[in-house]
Amino acid sequence: MSATHPSENLAPDAPAATVRTGRLLPAVLAPAVAVALVVSAWGAKEPGTWVLETVWVMLGLPLLFLLRKRFPLSGLLCGLLAVHALVLMVGGHYTYAEVPAGDWVRDWLGLERNPYDRLGHLMQGFVPAILVRELLVRTSPLRGSRWLPPLTVCACLAFSAVFEMLEWLAAVTGGEAADSFLATQGDVWDTQWDMFCALIGAVCSLLLLSRLHDRSLARLATHEKP
Repeated sequence: MSATHPSENLAPDAPAATVRTGRLLPAVLAPAVAVALVVSAWGAKEPGTWVLETVWVMLGLPLLFLLRKRFPLSGLLCGLLAVHALVLMVGGHYTYAEVPAGDWVRDWLGLERNPYDRLGHLMQGFVPAILVRELLVRTSPLRGSRWLPPLTVCACLAFSAVFEMLEWLAAVTGGEAADSFLATQGDVWDTQWDMFCALIGAVCSLLLLSRLHDRSLARLATHEKP
């Protein structure tokens, strides 16, 4: 199966407005996420849990800034990362087990637990799937290969497993103080549910967004042409 770059499916000259939008999107989203991060720290229920939940945002923002010229991200991925950052910050501010919106959903659907943690782990598969896909499409021979989707899902599951081990380490070292970070809410199968949610998120992301991602990558390739 021959591999074709997504940009080959795009007209040579993209509209100037599209190019400007593609360049402005990261520049707008990054400061917005940084401001939201500061706001989420204000009055956080448990500062230690807030740090553990939002450390990915603290690490990711500087990294994206440093790589903005060498390896700019597609507009779709930038938007997804911003949404994922907001999910993390809300969970860090309230703790996942006590997010008010999750309580509303729990009461509305008659659930036994606040489902916001499940949303967080769905996002843990949904957004990294596009991140992994973009890295593989742009840096490996897997572009256009049938192996791209299954390997992307495998990478997301591997990340989810590593995250669960980090939670286990937090539980071992922090004891009861780590309960808010774990957000198990008394479910002995919480770890398995977390990884299953990440799997569902990754699969849904690829099914729903792969074509849109290809178009976003094509626009990015057009922006990078001299």
